[in-house]
Amino acid sequence: MKQNVMLTVASLLSLLLTIIHLTQDVMLKAEGAVKFPIPVVVFAVWLYGTLMLSDRVWGYIIMFFGGLIGAAMIIVHSKAGVVSNSGGFFFVWTMFALSTTGWFTAILSARGIWTTLRSRRPTLPAQ
Repeated sequence: MKQNVMLTVASLLSLLLTIIHLTQDVMLKAEGAVKFPIPVVVFAVWLYGTLMLSDRVWGYIIMFFGGLIGAAMIIVHSKAGVVSNSGGFFFVWTMFALSTTGWFTAILSARGIWTTLRSRRPTLPAQ
């Protein structure tokens, strides 16, 4: 499977799991989860970067930060004690799946940034 296809799928899966997670936060009445317009804008930018800019540097950067957001969710929630107080298997499963796909997305997008910038570097003429 091509790297860009894997990255697109991983980013979309991370986005979906992030939306599910935020929905669970709203249902559990978590602190700060009621500011609906902000996440919607972030999700729209993430979706645009994934689908429309998937093989450009800005797309890789957007997907990288989206992956980091997903990867950080389990860290944020475990420090705040929300994971232990959630009482739900699906909530905890979502945290693990989101963190896993988030790290995978961040790694693949960092690799995409690296290879894109490296290929743009001018080569020195042979002497």
